[in-house]
Amino acid sequence: MQQPHLLITPTFFTSEAMRKPLFWLLLVIIASGFWLTWISPPVALLLGLGFALTTDHPYRQESSKAMKWLLQASVVGLGFGMNITSVLKAGQTGFGFTVASIAGTLGLGLLLGKILGVQQKASQLIAVGTAVCGGSAIAAVAPVIEAEDAEISVALGTVFVLNAVALFVFPPLGTALGLTQEQFGIWAAIAIHDTSSVVGAASKYGAEALSIATTVKLSRALWIIPITLGAAFVVLRKQRTMTSVIHSPLATDASPKTAIHLPYFIGFFIVASLINTFIPGASVLGLLLVPIAKIGLSLTLFLIGAGLSRQMLVSVGLKPLLQGLVLWIAISLAALWAVQTVL
Repeated sequence: MQQPHLLITPTFFTSEAMRKPLFWLLLVIIASGFWLTWISPPVALLLGLGFALTTDHPYRQESSKAMKWLLQASVVGLGFGMNITSVLKAGQTGFGFTVASIAGTLGLGLLLGKILGVQQKASQLIAVGTAVCGGSAIAAVAPVIEAEDAEISVALGTVFVLNAVALFVFPPLGTALGLTQEQFGIWAAIAIHDTSSVVGAASKYGAEALSIATTVKLSRALWIIPITLGAAFVVLRKQRTMTSVIHSPLATDASPKTAIHLPYFIGFFIVASLINTFIPGASVLGLLLVPIAKIGLSLTLFLIGAGLSRQMLVSVGLKPLLQGLVLWIAISLAALWAVQTVL
């Protein structure tokens, strides 16, 4: 009897048999390549994008969960290479910019959404994602405003595309504009959506820019809490108005039921900075953990890129993308003017 043989067809390389080994092979290449310094975060993101657009992700749900934990662990690891005095100074410097930019971005984003005729909830999510911290803010607010999966995909796709562009564009722009390390760090933290790309762009610009950008971005991420609470209050108020039945607001079945996920890893980042600053000999720990954290960041960006799907890109559409693009350009120019004028 003739033994069965492996048939190589055009679809073989996108089959389940090939997708899983290919995925793990790319992870190993990125990890080893970043350790040898020849694979940068932008390149890792490109590899992830290439994987997503040429084949189906074999571990999409698992990858999404791992990405969140990996990003948080990487940020904490970077804290072991930072001085708490510099961290606090950077946080104070960027606080005023953070408050003004969040309020301005939210207002402008909602206005643009109305002008362009973007679906209301998708528009709200795009505005929140641009104003605070990209996908994390969208994930926190979406269940509160009861957004549909399609609306969430539109917002995530819009923010992701612009976030990926920023990772490549900002470092050369900062160099061309002659920005200092401090100026670039604050600018990147305000104008780039996700923490991963902020850290990736700042790490290419310099160590001081990385320290400042990470701190300012993490302080910005804390605004997820009041914004999510505010969104819940607005939704609950609308639901009260729409119902004619008098009940306690806490007892109504229409009340939004969601948990606000606190970014506890920011506290661990501060603890790591404290250890590095005040414990003798802790710098040795930083020499070990910081390179590992940078590898984790590179893997995070690969997972972000690989998590994109062609369906998500198609679902975005022109109007939401235009809203996100105009909003992103506006906040980028405003933040650039601020850092060049004030600092």
